[in-house]
Amino acid sequence: MTGPGAPGLDAAGVRFTRSGRLIIGDVDVTVPSGRLGALLGPNGAGKSTLLHLIAGLERADAGALAFDGGDLTGLRRRDRARLVALAEQETHDSPGLRVAEVVALGRTPHLGAWSSPGEHDRAVVAESIRALGIEAIAERPFSSLSGGERQRVNLARALAQEPRLLLLDEPTNHLDVRAQLTSLQLLRELASNGRTVLAALHDLGLAAAYADHVIVLDGGRVVASGPPGDVLEPGLIRQVWGVEAEVLEHPTTGRPLIAYSGVAVDRPVPAAPA
Repeated sequence: MTGPGAPGLDAAGVRFTRSGRLIIGDVDVTVPSGRLGALLGPNGAGKSTLLHLIAGLERADAGALAFDGGDLTGLRRRDRARLVALAEQETHDSPGLRVAEVVALGRTPHLGAWSSPGEHDRAVVAESIRALGIEAIAERPFSSLSGGERQRVNLARALAQEPRLLLLDEPTNHLDVRAQLTSLQLLRELASNGRTVLAALHDLGLAAAYADHVIVLDGGRVVASGPPGDVLEPGLIRQVWGVEAEVLEHPTTGRPLIAYSGVAVDRPVPAAPA
């Protein structure tokens, strides 16, 4: 089952500790197929950790992680990688590899132990490169790229996995304004074609402009979730981010438009997770 309203991602009661410290506390997250979800929260809220748990890079201490009604945690690593792709915030050097070769790494879960990429694999890589507009740098060494270029290559690699669930950690990091908007428009198109997309974002304005659904984390817990227009209101922004803001209506799109006016002087201090 695909398209809006399909089960998509369903995380329930997810808990994770590291070195005895609670990082994620009993979190519930739902993002239907065909929707773009935005995971929001201040630094240290647990956004990256939650994405790692969903992708299988970390193992939750408790809770259930399901996609389209199937248990994610019971899948073998290769099978999970065929279903879920994570484009991480930090990109690392790939010594000696050209951009096209880095993107082609996304096909690894689909190849046998001794098999080489076939015609379909090469076509998927080419389409991923085209979708991110990086044809001009496809033959350049990955190590020579700027931070923004690496970010786009990393997203192309994730697309090359052909995931049904696409996770992104700060996909607009290092990008200029045009590249930010282009990337988020691409994510909306991917969602409209049936994928489930969940992106951790710092920019509340971009989340309000593009996301169908937002989930706000603070102190490792979900404090609000729902449509951007319902969730991103001045009181919550003040409580979670410690800033004063007005939420207006965009004159063209009708979506929420966030106008900051300063730092809140008496921000409530959130309670630590129990």
